[in-house]
Amino acid sequence: MYDVIIIGGGPAGQSAALFTSKGGLTTCILDNEKGLTQRALIKNHYGVEDVSGGDLVAVGHKQAEKFGTDIKKANVTNVVKKDQGFTVETEEGDNYEGKQIILATGANAKLAENIGLHTKPGDEPYVKHVIDVDAAGRTNIEGIWAAGTAAGVSVHTIITSGDGAKVAVNLMSDLKGERYVDHDAL
Repeated sequence: MYDVIIIGGGPAGQSAALFTSKGGLTTCILDNEKGLTQRALIKNHYGVEDVSGGDLVAVGHKQAEKFGTDIKKANVTNVVKKDQGFTVETEEGDNYEGKQIILATGANAKLAENIGLHTKPGDEPYVKHVIDVDAAGRTNIEGIWAAGTAAGVSVHTIITSGDGAKVAVNLMSDLKGERYVDHDAL
């Protein structure tokens, strides 16, 4: 059983995985590789020259894997709450077990609605519904969090990345019972 399963491998999901994996939590990203970032040209991401979305995602994969994140191509169809965590079901027939879930599904709120998460109208163009979360990223189902565009933040990669990190830090802080901080030194 993974400590954290992240559904969605765009900037929010990968940023969350960087923090959870580096912080010692076993982490798996399940990604259908159909995110909006894959088709973007990004000229406004701090610290990065103009980059294609596909290249940005590829670098994020390498970073997350460096800290131990398992990344699997999968189309998630359901998330089922169990006595101890969750079972994530996929179209491919594979099931994954996780103690905590982060939904970073971008502009698609269908999975969230299917599993009973509360949603609300989205503010971004082409984003009809977003997951209703508190300031930390918690949803109405304990153990399920949401980050990035799925949670109602702007579609810009720099913003979704930051939100993924924020949600991961809040999740880890809850688990540890104190504020989690990760700073590296030169």
